[in-house]
Amino acid sequence: VAGLDAAGAVIMRRRMTREGLIKFVSKLPQCVVAMEACCGAHFLARTFQSHGHSVRLMSPEYVQPYVKAQKTDDRDAEAIAEAATRPTMRLVTPKSEAQLDLQILHRARARLVAERTRLTNQLRAVLLERGIILPQRRGPLIRRLDDLMGGDLPISARMLRLLRDLRDEWAELDRRIGAYDDELMAMTREDDLAQRLVTVPGIGAINATALVAAVGDASAFAKGRDLAAWLGLTPRQHSTGGKTKMLGISKRGNRYLRTQLIHGARAAMRHFVEKQTAMGVWLRNLLARAHPNVVVVALAAKLARVAWAILRRGDVYQSQEASI
Repeated sequence: VAGLDAAGAVIMRRRMTREGLIKFVSKLPQCVVAMEACCGAHFLARTFQSHGHSVRLMSPEYVQPYVKAQKTDDRDAEAIAEAATRPTMRLVTPKSEAQLDLQILHRARARLVAERTRLTNQLRAVLLERGIILPQRRGPLIRRLDDLMGGDLPISARMLRLLRDLRDEWAELDRRIGAYDDELMAMTREDDLAQRLVTVPGIGAINATALVAAVGDASAFAKGRDLAAWLGLTPRQHSTGGKTKMLGISKRGNRYLRTQLIHGARAAMRHFVEKQTAMGVWLRNLLARAHPNVVVVALAAKLARVAWAILRRGDVYQSQEASI
């Protein structure tokens, strides 16, 4: 722990446990408590706020430039305290318990989806070594595998038992993922922000609840482009000498949410393109000069801006007909 006075001079250095820190801060007069936004920081932020303190959470990458010379715990604490005094520092909004509940639900679901993908790849590889080729898509793969296991496979009895065991594991993963999907749907019906978000094509229950969990009311972002940039959906810049050079998307921020928005944009692009709306005209013009994958990412950035307007301003999505 490092303490600074009003002039920015270090007046206190201590090493504490987590429990000791909570007791120590509870006895302090109201002040600014700064921390890096890491595991457990949101719990401590809510605890310190309950004692009347002003909490500032910062991304570790923004604190690193303030570390002087070599890295030590004392210098890390001083760097955090100094970074928190900067008026232009970007802060992380502390998450509520409800947001953290949504976030862990999404992370648990993502872990099961990854496990299911690994399992299906293993099934395809096992049968490929026996000369049996299975399709890559999950639906046709399930049907083809069930047909094969119902007939006479040219494999040993031991391998057949293994395949049945893997197929049962796959079914259990499907059941658990479906249970998480049902819970996310129920949360969407209960949350006003999520209900407004799902009215946007390309934003379903998964994207809506993920946005609510990660962004909340979007008060941390001054405009929609800030949210798109935080999600890593805007181009990186490498500009110097007055020459602007735009590169690929930055891929910064929340990787899971960025991936989900891109998947949603890919699914909704045909819906938008076929409509005589301003969005449809914009997408058709973009498709005429850019690769479809580039257009999908551009649409995902546009959806992020629409989501910001809904979360920050309380707007409702409306599809405007374009004058052609």
